[in-house]
Amino acid sequence: MKINLLLLLFPVLVWSQNLDLNQLDSLKNSGKQVKVGLVLSGGGAKGLAHIGVLKIIEEAGIRIDYIGGTSMGAVVGGLYAAGYTTHQLDSIFETTDFSTLIQDDLPRSSKSFNIRKDSERYVLKLPFDDFKIKFPSGVSKGQNIYNLYAQLLSRVRVKDFSKLPIPFLCVATNVETGEEVILEEGDLATALSASGAIPTLFSPVYIDGMMLTDGGVLNNFPVYEVRAKGMDIIIAVDVQDDLRKREELESGLEILTQVNNFRTIKSAKEKSQKTEIYIKPDIKDFSVLSFDQGEQIIDNGEMAARAKIESLKKIAEVQSGTFTRQPVAVPEQIQIGNIKLIGNERFPRNYITGKLKIESFEKTSFNQLNAGLNNLSATGSFEKINYTLSENGIYKDLTLKMYESEQNTQLKFSAHYDELYKTSFLANLTQKRLFFINDLASLDLIIGDNLRYNFNYYIDKGRYWSIGFSSRFNQFEEDVNFEFIQQNIGSQNILNLNQVRLRNNDFTSQIYAETFLTKDFKFGLGAEYKFLRATTETFIQDPMVSEAETIIEKNNLFSSFGYLKIDTLDDKFYPSSGYFFSGQLNIYFPFFDDYSEFAIAKGEIGYAQPLLPKVSGYIGSELGFRTGNEDLAALNFFLGGFGNQTINNFRHFLGYDFFTLSADSYIKGIIQIDYNFYKKNHLLFTANYANVEDDLLWTGDWLSTPDFSGYSIGLGSQTIIGPIDLKYSYSPETKESIWYVSLGYWF
Repeated sequence: MKINLLLLLFPVLVWSQNLDLNQLDSLKNSGKQVKVGLVLSGGGAKGLAHIGVLKIIEEAGIRIDYIGGTSMGAVVGGLYAAGYTTHQLDSIFETTDFSTLIQDDLPRSSKSFNIRKDSERYVLKLPFDDFKIKFPSGVSKGQNIYNLYAQLLSRVRVKDFSKLPIPFLCVATNVETGEEVILEEGDLATALSASGAIPTLFSPVYIDGMMLTDGGVLNNFPVYEVRAKGMDIIIAVDVQDDLRKREELESGLEILTQVNNFRTIKSAKEKSQKTEIYIKPDIKDFSVLSFDQGEQIIDNGEMAARAKIESLKKIAEVQSGTFTRQPVAVPEQIQIGNIKLIGNERFPRNYITGKLKIESFEKTSFNQLNAGLNNLSATGSFEKINYTLSENGIYKDLTLKMYESEQNTQLKFSAHYDELYKTSFLANLTQKRLFFINDLASLDLIIGDNLRYNFNYYIDKGRYWSIGFSSRFNQFEEDVNFEFIQQNIGSQNILNLNQVRLRNNDFTSQIYAETFLTKDFKFGLGAEYKFLRATTETFIQDPMVSEAETIIEKNNLFSSFGYLKIDTLDDKFYPSSGYFFSGQLNIYFPFFDDYSEFAIAKGEIGYAQPLLPKVSGYIGSELGFRTGNEDLAALNFFLGGFGNQTINNFRHFLGYDFFTLSADSYIKGIIQIDYNFYKKNHLLFTANYANVEDDLLWTGDWLSTPDFSGYSIGLGSQTIIGPIDLKYSYSPETKESIWYVSLGYWF
């Protein structure tokens, strides 16, 4: 009996070994259900080669009975196991901007006004809790990546991955214990995020209390794990790096990467001997971040698999039945039912739902849901937000799992150069939850050629009226034409001077309340105290004058103000779509100095629109005027220059130097063509026109032909330190050209 049992098991035992594929013909009629497992290694962008391999596997007619993957192998394998076809995967990865996803570069449209201001100001942000500088656990939180996976897998209802259309497992690493973790159940989107959380690039992912990172740290090639599921044949695709030669190891990072690869490369070589089909695409010319070369990587995977097409077809011949796949519907709309929150200990429900902007029991789109999640992520109050969908009749209940950030204090840094403020370095201290759960205090100290500071305190009340206080000190020095001095203080040019050195000091404090109709639309009211002082070196020959400077103007001003802002531009510095409106009215009262009541009104409007592929246009207009009889030159509108952070009534105007044009009212128009010729690099053609004149609106000259014009051609680049601009400009009126240089974010 025992001998007969062994004889019956013999074909199975033989089949479970490293089978010579030439023996397949003799086993066609054995009656055994041949099971084929697919193993996909990690490799970042190089893992896109898996899609090309899957195309050939489908072409050969093979039925895959189990998939195991790590990192990008888990992502491709998990989506394929969930029902996506190779053509769908090809399309998904071709149309996805992975550089944006990886950097957690949230679209500007998802950010509030305050978050936009923050992201368009600081280059480097470091945690500073307990007065200790720390480095983030990853360059990216991985929120964008998770949002993509969750949308693609929103139709997956099973929690047991063996119940997927193709049973599936993936590998992660427990950061605390150093142990390998096999993920076979739970939320598939979260599992894929954990398996692909490349250390230092992505923050760890939490599942069942475990702190998980990339499975490739311990097991980048789960051959044994898939074999253990009863698979008779293993097809393995390896996109790991090979060891590099000494001439390719030019940096410390490359050497460290080589050392870290010793174990996984050695392990992969051993495991490759335990497979029936081993496919290694040519990926030596690509890196883990070569997503922009995805098409070539996929082609290389297809080429490597096609070299094994005959062996693959032989495997298909011994499988019973036929294997076909139908495309799954990629979800775009969703009907949200109840909204449940888990993990929000600090932040109340109305704060979260106010940012989410999703209504219960209404149809919405995944784009709107992702935008809401981005709104929450952009606050910086959450490390990550995961969600699940559960059936509720025709609706799907949404459960958000919030991972609140424990980080309260940050140090932020930036640097800038322009031709007005010169070289500037910014250090910022930001403290959340200083007095209340939803407040934020921020202090900028700007050092360089001109010492400045900015302080802001803000209580965010969400959809209700928020309250803020701000204070700033701003100063600069600039050579100006003597005509400017004569215009503003009426002095005679006794010394026949051409230029003098102007020193401008501004101290401004505001208290205000504002509310938001949408994240792009806000209005507010407030009160402002402003101290202005403008001086030059003494230029009047008078032996009785001992001071080293002449005071052009010195004012203590108090005003009430109101403002309205709408901003849907996709980029502050190089907009290609959207519109912008800003309007403000200040009414000045004689609380401190003796002057009559007067008012200043100013507004700006702009619109950007794509014109051709990579070409967009922008058209805008500005208007400002002062009412009343007070002749306060410090509050005139000053046009000229480019590249600096504008304050008060200083405005950019190409073709003229700083402070060249001045009056109590102005109107300006601008037209710009932006050719985005390569990635984040722009060729800009700009024309601006203006009338600048006292009482411009009352004389009617604002409708006349512009008195001033300027034209420029420039290069602009979006870099890690912010926008870099080099512009050449020319004005037909002065027949002079001016170069402008601006480096880094404006502050």
